[in-house]
This record gives sequence, structure tokens and C-alpha cells, in this order.
Amino acid sequence: MTALQAITFDLDDTLWDNRGVMLRTEEGHYAWLLEALSIWRATRHEAPLPLGYEEGIADYLQRRQQFAKDVPERRGDFTWLRLRALEAQLEAEDLPRSAAILWAAAAMNEFHRLRVQVSPHPEAAGLLSALSERYQLAAITNGNIHLKRQPLAAYFPVAIAAGELLAPKPDHTPFLTALSKLNVSPECAMHVGDSWSEDILPAQQLGMHAVWVSSDTDQPLPPRVHRIAHIKELPDVLDRVESSLA
Repeated sequence: MTALQAITFDLDDTLWDNRGVMLRTEEGHYAWLLEALSIWRATRHEAPLPLGYEEGIADYLQRRQQFAKDVPERRGDFTWLRLRALEAQLEAEDLPRSAAILWAAAAMNEFHRLRVQVSPHPEAAGLLSALSERYQLAAITNGNIHLKRQPLAAYFPVAIAAGELLAPKPDHTPFLTALSKLNVSPECAMHVGDSWSEDILPAQQLGMHAVWVSSDTDQPLPPRVHRIAHIKELPDVLDRVESSLA
């Protein structure tokens, strides 16, 4: 049997709970933009923008969705979508294009500052440290977190941001890119993630082992797919897989 050589990990809602940080990031960076713009315009003796938080953030979302439809190859590049949407919104509020570009970039800097403030599960660092002694590790994410600014980055010499490849999961490209960088064939690798459609199915289709982090116990599992409720259960799965491959 073929030995397991590498493990690839999804990040959001696999190694940490992403819901709280995304809410704080979504609300925080846009509120920061409106406040910073108000202060900037006051120093220039200019009237505040007639843009309130609620209507502004709703318009921001609508513009992101429209850009995703208009430029489908960028639909998974969330940073690009946000930048373009903010630029367009600020230009629509009569900011000069140069100022719109600068302020949109500043807002995205704040977005990434907040976005990286995730709290990995307490078991994550120790688990990855132990696994790195036995396997090659990689991260594959559709999210736009700057992994290099996160403490777990040290465990992932290979990190794939699928949106930047213009091929978000479930496209096979980010998986194949990671495996190529690791120089490992799919049947010698395992992917761990929380999304059935974006993580488990594409990995299984490629011939990888897959571990689904989910509380859903009704979904039948195809061959080479395992289910755990929390990442801390992964070592038990690995023991079973390794025993079956021995």
C-alpha cells in the first residue's frame, strides 16, 4: 500500500472558528474607513461624505457581488473584489480616483489587520508541530487571510491562496498546486477541511484521503473519507489510516 506522506489543511473553520473574526473584520474595517475619511475631510475643510454605515456597507456588498458576476475569473479573489468595490463606491461619492484608490487600499490594510486576529483552536499548534515531524504540511484556503502574519504560519512551508490563483476550491488547481510544491502524488496525501463541497469532494475526486471536520453525521462517506467533530480528533484518524496502509 502507498504510505501517507503529506497533509493539506483548510484554515477557516478547520483550525479556528472563523465566524466571530469575520464579523469583527467586516464591520470594523468599514467603520474605520468612514471615520478616517470624516477626519481627513474635516482637516481639508470639506463636508463629510453623505454615506452612512448601514447603507454604505450594504452598497459595498452589492458592488462586490456585482464585480464577481462581471469578472467571474476573480470571483474567488476576495481582496481584489473588496478593493474594486471600495474604489467604485468612493468614486461614486465624488472622491477623485487617486483618493479613492488610496483610501480603498488603506481600508484593506485595516481589513487584513483585523482578519489575521484569529484564535486557533488550543490544540492546533501542538498538533501541527507533532504532525510536521511525520508529514509534509501545506495550507489551502479560499480565504484572504495573510497567513504569514499568523502564528501557525511556521507549520506551513507551502501555503496556497486559491483566490490568487483565480481558481478557488472546489477547483482542483489549488490542490494540485500544493501537491506539486510538496512533490507528493494525491494518493500519498490527505486533505483536512470543513466544507463538503469545497474540501472533501475535490480531494476525494483527486484520489486523496480526506478528513471532514463536521458535526453532520447523516452524510454517507465515500471511500478514503473520514469524519471528525474537531481537529483534535485527527490523530486517531491518522492512526487508523496508517494501520490500513501498513
